[in-house]
Amino acid sequence: MPDRQRIVIPGDDPPQMQGSPHLERLEAYGEVVLYTDRPETSDEKIERVKGAGVMINSRGLVKWPGDVLRSLPDLRMIATCSIGVDSFDLVAARECGIAISNQPGRTAPVVAEHTFGLMFALAKRAAYFTGAMKAGQWPRLDAYYLKGKTLGVIGTGPIGSELAKLAGSVGMDVIAWTYNPSDERAREIGAAYVELDELLSRSDVVSLHVRLTEDSRHMIDSASLGSMKPGALLINCGRGGLVDTDALVEALSSGHLGGAALDVFEEEPLPADHPLLGMEQVVLTPHCADMTPEGVELLNEGAVDNVIAFLEGRPRNLVV
Repeated sequence: MPDRQRIVIPGDDPPQMQGSPHLERLEAYGEVVLYTDRPETSDEKIERVKGAGVMINSRGLVKWPGDVLRSLPDLRMIATCSIGVDSFDLVAARECGIAISNQPGRTAPVVAEHTFGLMFALAKRAAYFTGAMKAGQWPRLDAYYLKGKTLGVIGTGPIGSELAKLAGSVGMDVIAWTYNPSDERAREIGAAYVELDELLSRSDVVSLHVRLTEDSRHMIDSASLGSMKPGALLINCGRGGLVDTDALVEALSSGHLGGAALDVFEEEPLPADHPLLGMEQVVLTPHCADMTPEGVELLNEGAVDNVIAFLEGRPRNLVV
């Protein structure tokens, strides 16, 4: 058995790991300390994690810049309750010898189902009609019929692949773009790979599922949006930084895009005066695509599995 560790969950707000039975599995490995509120300052983050060998970052809203990581000399490992690792300065973590483990694909079916639901909510104008009727109106406006329409999936990792299969099951034609396409993968997910420009110009609906990197940041910009079909729909359950928000607002305001459904944003939470909040042709959810009871516990289990694997000398899912 490895030496006992101090294992800290520094800001479990909104609740993610609180009350999870998986935390009990860590008691054999050390003292588990969970904070139910979010640290507001760098000093508070450092104070909470000081002396810990392991940290579980249960909430992506809690960020870990380089100066904070460099102030935690005892920290050896970070486990995330997420796929994305954009909450961390990865260069600093590598310099400090801090291993970071994420959970690629673990909640793919959950996120894909949420994405699928957002697409239908947008296509059927569910948010707009609900708001209008609650205001005493009885609006008449055409919705979108999705059967036979073309869905363009950008990124065919676990989530994008699941979405492609769901879309095919309701009679949509699916085309896709990814960094490393293959004929085998195309057959597996039931989609034809095309160049990105072709995908944007042919698709009635475009859905984003690539990782956020310096290469993919703002991959959907003014030029990309301008090349999409007039009236096309954009879905983003990937990362907010994949889309240039100002360009998206302009494309929606001009009427070029038919609508957007978003679970992720460049700034989270969205400010109260953000222009997206006042747009009738937009459907929004608060970065919660995997927030079902099943999804939450899958992530809790995966984070604990990653910690135990590291402490037992067989690290897995290492990003750093």
